[in-house]
Amino acid sequence: MSEIHGFAVHAAGAHLLAYKYDPGELQTHEVEIKISHCGVCHSDVHLIDNDWGISKYPFIPGHEIVGTVVGVGSGVKDRTMGERVGVGWQADSCGICEWCRQGQEQLCAKAQPTCVGRNGGFADRVRVNSRFAIPIPTSLDSENAAPLMCGGITVYAPLMNYGVRPSSRVGVIGIGGLGHIGVQFAKAFGAEVTAFSTSKDKEAEAKELGAHQFVNTRDTGALKKVAGSFDFLLSTVSADQDWQAYVSALRPKGTFCIVGAPPSPLQIQGASLIHSQKAIAGSNTGSPHELSEMLNVAARHGVKAVTEKFAMAKANDAVTKVKKNQVRYRAVLTN
Repeated sequence: MSEIHGFAVHAAGAHLLAYKYDPGELQTHEVEIKISHCGVCHSDVHLIDNDWGISKYPFIPGHEIVGTVVGVGSGVKDRTMGERVGVGWQADSCGICEWCRQGQEQLCAKAQPTCVGRNGGFADRVRVNSRFAIPIPTSLDSENAAPLMCGGITVYAPLMNYGVRPSSRVGVIGIGGLGHIGVQFAKAFGAEVTAFSTSKDKEAEAKELGAHQFVNTRDTGALKKVAGSFDFLLSTVSADQDWQAYVSALRPKGTFCIVGAPPSPLQIQGASLIHSQKAIAGSNTGSPHELSEMLNVAARHGVKAVTEKFAMAKANDAVTKVKKNQVRYRAVLTN
């Protein structure tokens, strides 16, 4: 196979530059994917800036990939040439630990992220273990499906794993890149959905996406009014908040789940959890099985990311806009 061309970052916070690399022989269980679309996730920005201290330079970012299979390793039985597939945060796992055997590959200690220590999707092609190349339902547009590969599964998995159902009262905190998809999935689950946002101007849009109620979190009285109201709260924000007020907004046995990482430790009174058997939880992305299920639910219920499109060559412009929170709601690069 020929060289892969993309845009790489060579030092923390640096601009993306044209970059090519030789991927070597196609491994037994790998597929090569010709990329048509790649979302720009906030996690890509964190990796570019090395905010998590795990970046290895140079590398090509990008882990919300949609494309077509153009190469199939000799041991691959689950993918075929020409198939349209998506790749998310994960490109490989050990396959033999207890978590992999349970179909929870995202919890594997040797989980291989798509663009940490390897090259990702801001490119013309990418290679991953075939188990992590997920077929995309025909009714989903590639541009709207790409952000579902990370943003979508990040909000879908906790709704499913923490038992949200039609009787549930769900709140989604932060109506941005993750939250606007979370509202749509919570509605697809049949739940009563409340959107929480600091931006009053997002109320109409949140309701169009499926929210039944809207709470302006700049109004402290509004948060107090919803005390004891929710079975499940999903926090997608990465800024510090009055977390105790959200715990107070839970009903007995309610769960407060974090998928956006705030900078400071959470201040929560232990007694407020004990008294009504409330729980605080976290959720990362999801397994290949959950990704497949999520895409099928999205196709059936018309869930799609609201996107802004950029040519792959304009990757720096897209990253800059994502950094400044100027994209509504997900940037997608196209080849």
